Amino acid sequence: MPGIVRRWRPDFPLDLPRTLLPLRRGPADPSYRTSGDGAIWRASRTPAGPGTLRVLARPGSDSGSGLGSGSGEIEAQAWGPGAQWLLDRVPALLGADDDPSGLVLPPGPLREAQRAHGGVRLCRTGLVLESLLPAILEQKVTTDEAYRAWRTLLRDFGTPAPGPAEGMRVAPSAREWALIPSWEWHRAGVDPKRSATIVRAARLAPRLEEASALPHEEAYARLTTVPGIGVWTAAETLQRSNGDPDAVSVGDYHLPNLVGWGLAGRPRSDDDQMLALLAPYAGHRHRVCRLIALTGARAPRYGPRLAPNDHRHR
Repeated sequence: MPGIVRRWRPDFPLDLPRTLLPLRRGPADPSYRTSGDGAIWRASRTPAGPGTLRVLARPGSDSGSGLGSGSGEIEAQAWGPGAQWLLDRVPALLGADDDPSGLVLPPGPLREAQRAHGGVRLCRTGLVLESLLPAILEQKVTTDEAYRAWRTLLRDFGTPAPGPAEGMRVAPSAREWALIPSWEWHRAGVDPKRSATIVRAARLAPRLEEASALPHEEAYARLTTVPGIGVWTAAETLQRSNGDPDAVSVGDYHLPNLVGWGLAGRPRSDDDQMLALLAPYAGHRHRVCRLIALTGARAPRYGPRLAPNDHRHR
């Protein structure tokens, strides 16, 4: 099954793996895979139906391992009813709509990270539920718990990815999410609060998907009107669906300490202190958070780690 092919030459440096990495929900995500040749595969449910997308960077002779400005190209191949929809949005997915030029940083580690990682763009999928529902699964639990639930639910209620992506799964449709029985949520380790939020979101899917085309404040308001969806979940969604450079994950377990350490050398910070430190970078606050992570900065750890819960045995 050859699928359909598109070749696209970005006019900016592009680090393909790091640009798409936020879309992966754990190393065994059934909807995301990296193959031995460096290609990245994604299985998505688009407005046109399920689709599988394979993207591979083919660098030019002068661009090293990444894509230099105007050198090299992206080879994209897609299968399934959603194939053309996915190919049409490859540039946006890989950061063509992202404009990092407005972030001007003073000399220091952050500016060095900006220079060294100039090919890391903010991706834009245009698919709200695809990022919203796994973000809900990640509310107030360890990442391992959330990733396990995501794998279980896609295995049991998703559909095989179109094309040659053997073993990959497309997430359920909004209707299928809404019809998952309570005991199956329990078996996947998802507590009633998170499962009820997912069901509410699935029933409002058409309205929520419209947020992909809304400005920052309107998109936040659209998502957070749903009970159970707060600012953290909305930010985690809009970072991916909209490529929002200013969406800060307020309420995150680790982010305030990371930002406090990276910007002020402060080992402990809360959300208010984090937002105060990020205020000079308004419009690019999420971008700054990603740059801090790229510097390798890690705040000292204090106290016990978040303990996992296993809702399957309650």
